[in-house]
Amino acid sequence: MTKTLPLLACTLLIAVTGSTLAQKAPTKKLYCWNDNGARVCGDALPAHAVDSARTEFNASGRAVSQLPRALTDDERVAAAAQAKLDQDAKAVAEVTARRDKAMAESYATEDDLRRAFGERIALMDETIKSSQLGLEGRRQSLISLLGRAGETELSGKPVPKKARDNIQTQHELLLRQRSMLAAQLAERELIDEDLAAALERYHVMKKG
Repeated sequence: MTKTLPLLACTLLIAVTGSTLAQKAPTKKLYCWNDNGARVCGDALPAHAVDSARTEFNASGRAVSQLPRALTDDERVAAAAQAKLDQDAKAVAEVTARRDKAMAESYATEDDLRRAFGERIALMDETIKSSQLGLEGRRQSLISLLGRAGETELSGKPVPKKARDNIQTQHELLLRQRSMLAAQLAERELIDEDLAAALERYHVMKKG
């Protein structure tokens, strides 16, 4: 028994030591990268190749990782911008999906959806009508002011500064009102386009 114990202890010591050495042994790797168009391989990666695209192999020669080259500053900026665009597009798509689902749940029939848009269309038509009447009134007022200024000049008298300033003000208001009417007419066309798109999405959601 006295001889067996030292032998057993030595066996355990050798096993533990071997296991420890195996754990501490470094894992050999082989690196392959492109250097000025030529493929170069080595067991150490030089500093100038750190940012290059490369393939790493283990000791048995099996490829274990494929690393792309490092991005340039401009490429990083472009990648970040693209990621932001992708994120924004995803957010818009999610909002659209929720809106379409809510629309399909809110309107039992297509007629209900058309009536909802009809109220919006009627309101915009009334707004456009009021703007057109206001624009015509502003135009007639400016014509009247110009007529009186013309008569004053024909009589050999200078047009008073107050009258000139009033003409300038009325002309600016006329141009502003024309721009407002143009924007309203464009919005009216968009409502028709929105209705057509909403009907298409509505039919898709109802079928789904």
